[in-house]
Amino acid sequence: MAIYDHSKYVSLTMEFRCNLKCVHCMIEGTMDRLAPESDDTFRELLAHNSRTRQWTGLILTGSEITLRRDLPDLARQARAAGFDHVRIQTHGMHLGRRAYSESLVEAGVDEFFVSVAGSDAMTHDTITTVKGSFEKTVRGLEILDEYPGVATITNTVVTEASYRLLPAVVDRLAHLKRLTQMEFWLYWPMAETDEKGLAANHLDVLPYLKEAARKARAHGRSVEIKNFPECLLGDDSLLLVNDQPQLYIDPAFWDEFAKNGFYQCPYRDSCASTQCLGLNSAYVKRYGDHADRLVPLINSSKEAVALAETIV
Repeated sequence: MAIYDHSKYVSLTMEFRCNLKCVHCMIEGTMDRLAPESDDTFRELLAHNSRTRQWTGLILTGSEITLRRDLPDLARQARAAGFDHVRIQTHGMHLGRRAYSESLVEAGVDEFFVSVAGSDAMTHDTITTVKGSFEKTVRGLEILDEYPGVATITNTVVTEASYRLLPAVVDRLAHLKRLTQMEFWLYWPMAETDEKGLAANHLDVLPYLKEAARKARAHGRSVEIKNFPECLLGDDSLLLVNDQPQLYIDPAFWDEFAKNGFYQCPYRDSCASTQCLGLNSAYVKRYGDHADRLVPLINSSKEAVALAETIV
């Protein structure tokens, strides 16, 4: 289960450049026209939270937030305004430079949400399309592992290219002491169709996802799974956490997001789940609605487990 309370965090998208070209990037077609939040918005949010203490954690994100040269200064300002935690969401390559990681930690960044696309250099670099990216990202995680008070979180986007790698991703990062949580986000294309063929069939993904979750928990990590039917997870259904921090982002992003068409499920009207997003348009067009495998939750995740087990 999750160890971070998303309601206690607020996220600002402060950058829309990126020096990777990940094949699964959701915003590659809109990155050039989405505008980052302004410095004025940043300062206004700090002032608001200083008065109200609405949030305890600030997340600085973007296409790649470490491309902002003033990132350490943003972190210092957030800490001075009373945020207990400052997190950055990053592909992690720049963290492989010790001096840079040290500058962020000294500025007050104490949580690092790092994308790990594959289980080794070949698979990761093929997905990011940048040679050497895996080595730099893992080195960055290892550097951060040396700092008391620092927590790391990893995210792996689950696609047709990566789902078989999930248990191996957990194994590759098993040596990290400060890796507190591993997240697995099922890919969605920000469109009504899956033109790249990246969406993996949930039924194929399921055994690899459950094995990765089992291994991560055995290493003492918390696990969050995103965008997967809750009823299919069986006794891992409590790992489904689709909650997110409040997000400040260009409103044009939501126009694109709406194209996904989430909440498609033949049992939506009778299901009691509060976390499941069902299926999206691109997925249903490619794989159907799984009416013969999905089951509605009655009152709780435990009951959903019992129902799911009757059809396995």
